[in-house]
Amino acid sequence: MQHLPATLCRKLARPACDVFINHRGIDTKRNIAGLLYDSLTRMEVRSFLDSMNMKPGDRLFDHIDRAILGCKVGVTVFSPRYCDSYFCLHELALLMESKKRVVPIFYDVKPSQLVVKDNGTCPSKHLQRFSLALEEAKYTVGLTFDSLKGYVYHVLHKHPHKTINNNNTKLKIPVVNH
Repeated sequence: MQHLPATLCRKLARPACDVFINHRGIDTKRNIAGLLYDSLTRMEVRSFLDSMNMKPGDRLFDHIDRAILGCKVGVTVFSPRYCDSYFCLHELALLMESKKRVVPIFYDVKPSQLVVKDNGTCPSKHLQRFSLALEEAKYTVGLTFDSLKGYVYHVLHKHPHKTINNNNTKLKIPVVNH
């Protein structure tokens, strides 16, 4: 994995949130990502969800990169169109490169279905970076959810919370293994 320059880390590492929610908006913003954000907020866990934490005029990469580098845990919601997004893959790569604890949620997709695609618009250096991060995340113990077999509400609200330990910080995140 690629390591970040120390000057970039110092510049961007101001703590922005406890949990960074990495997701493909078109697939998950109105269901699991939004509900996860709301649930964490009710538990007074500072969470970052792009649509909730950014405002017009914010510089996209600066704001998101600062949130990732400042977070304690990343929750990555993989979905059918996740790998079609340069932004999703950039965020995942930065989470992995900065050695954040990442909790994957496989939402309507199996890990084996996640593949970085070369559509000819992304430099090969980026494709390699994204592929390495994706492979690492796919082999991280996570959660699976099939929307045809259950309700997101049950995942987030009807099950016990799991505690995620990261650098001596305990965060209770509403997750359940299926």
